[in-house]
Amino acid sequence: MPRVIITVLDQTPQPYRFLLDRQAVQLGRGSDNDIAINCASVSVHHAVMERIEGGYQIRDLDSTNGSKLDGARMPIIPLRDGLSVKLGDVSFDFSLSDEEKEALSREKPPTESEIIKEDPDTVKPKKPVKKPVKRGYVPSETKDSTQGGLMIVVFAILAALAFFIGLSIRHEKDTGQSLIKSIMDKGKTTAAEPDSAPPAQESATPAEGQK
Repeated sequence: MPRVIITVLDQTPQPYRFLLDRQAVQLGRGSDNDIAINCASVSVHHAVMERIEGGYQIRDLDSTNGSKLDGARMPIIPLRDGLSVKLGDVSFDFSLSDEEKEALSREKPPTESEIIKEDPDTVKPKKPVKKPVKRGYVPSETKDSTQGGLMIVVFAILAALAFFIGLSIRHEKDTGQSLIKSIMDKGKTTAAEPDSAPPAQESATPAEGQK
């Protein structure tokens, strides 16, 4: 029977044995696990040891502190005789007897696709990840419409400027004077004109001798 030893710091190591045909063994801090591990670094449902063709593997269940081999966090760890894995800060030591190793060697060796294959019945559902909404974000459609309106305004200003330049050149050819100067002179002339006509002179009153 495959042998697993769970070692929690400052606690007595706990050995466990399982039949070779045991398909899954769930490990975690919760009491509903097959192996309940009393350690704060272990998640409620931390990992599952799975029987695959040709051997075993341990699959992390999206735990907080992860499952590690040689210090490297891995989602799937293929198990072999004498291998030691870390579940959080807890040691997970896996061993097989000679008879078990011989029996497993007669099975088809596990391929990479079989090792990473997940059993949907033992996978803890993951919470949907909400994408953060960026403040001040403007949709691309709004940006495009704003840029289009700005281009129209700029085009209108350039067209008006070109029209004024053409009109000024034509006025200078016809009058020999720039259009701007003519406008300024006209403004001065208008300002110099009196607001009202001078009062009419009174007619002379004839002398009495001329009546």
